[in-house]
Amino acid sequence: MRILVDADACPVKKQIVDVAKPRSIDVWMFFDTSHQHEDGYSKTFQFDKGHDSVDYALINKVQAGDIVVTQDYGVATMALSKNALPIHHNGLIYTDDNILSLLNNRATNQKHRKHRYPKGPKKRTEKDNQRFTKNLISLINRN
Repeated sequence: MRILVDADACPVKKQIVDVAKPRSIDVWMFFDTSHQHEDGYSKTFQFDKGHDSVDYALINKVQAGDIVVTQDYGVATMALSKNALPIHHNGLIYTDDNILSLLNNRATNQKHRKHRYPKGPKKRTEKDNQRFTKNLISLINRN
């Protein structure tokens, strides 16, 4: 088992390393060339800024049983198809049971956004980080 991270906009990189390091779980962070990261533990991969290039590179490395941290429902869907365990940085564990409704909601919301301007996501809290960490540990313990 490894933890692969769609890391460009991931706000829980520190929490991932904090959970993985004492358990000796490899962490692979995937970035585009506009981001730099060094935490002394995880292995980093950088790819061109091309449309979805990081996503496809990450998915090409995923193996069954890996944990994939992503906020991208498409990446989560591909990870599920490879029998990986995807988790959103807010702690939501993607499953075969919830991914279709998430994709449908995303499509509906995209239609509505054309008619209004969204305020953007709410500010991240420590409670969000705690929920993510708890659910990440839960995924690790499944294996």
